[in-house]
Amino acid sequence: MKKLVFILIIVLGSVSGYSQEILNPRTEKGYEARCIISSDGDTIPVLYFSEFYVWGNRSFKNSDEAVAWNRLVRNVKKAYPYAKIAGERFIAYNDFLSGIDNKRLRKTYMKKAEQDIQDEFGDQLKKLTYTQGRILIKLIDRQTTNSSYDIVKMYRGGGRAFFYQSFARIFGFNLKTKYDPLKEDADIERIVMMIENGVI
Repeated sequence: MKKLVFILIIVLGSVSGYSQEILNPRTEKGYEARCIISSDGDTIPVLYFSEFYVWGNRSFKNSDEAVAWNRLVRNVKKAYPYAKIAGERFIAYNDFLSGIDNKRLRKTYMKKAEQDIQDEFGDQLKKLTYTQGRILIKLIDRQTTNSSYDIVKMYRGGGRAFFYQSFARIFGFNLKTKYDPLKEDADIERIVMMIENGVI
């Protein structure tokens, strides 16, 4: 029984297909682990692992569904790196701006930051497809917990946010779009988690 439980714990720790950090102190002899001693004297080790996810094989009703899934995977993989960068920059800008009280200086800094982003990523973002652009807007909300509209409004003002939103609507985008990982965007969330964990 003891061996079976220990093997089960090890299997659960590796079944997701990527290595996991064991949250137990390591010594020269191995990992220290708590244990439970059952009423019949059996010792069961208790190991704590960091959070991990297990995915089963995806099944499709027909070939069209499989093609749609593969297309979504491709689009999310294309858009996600930009959303990740947006999340990192959002944190960095917030940290920097928290130390600046002068509104004019904040505005000047954010105008320069906007130009730097345009120079660095403008050409690449123009190459995104319509679908990839819509996914990117959702993923930016996922990474920052703020819609693209709210971010522009926060850093560049309501007038600029209104202008960008009006311009985006002409092309069928909505900068106020929110990310819904439990319903509408569940498949995107699944793909993002798989990307983050090196499964795809």
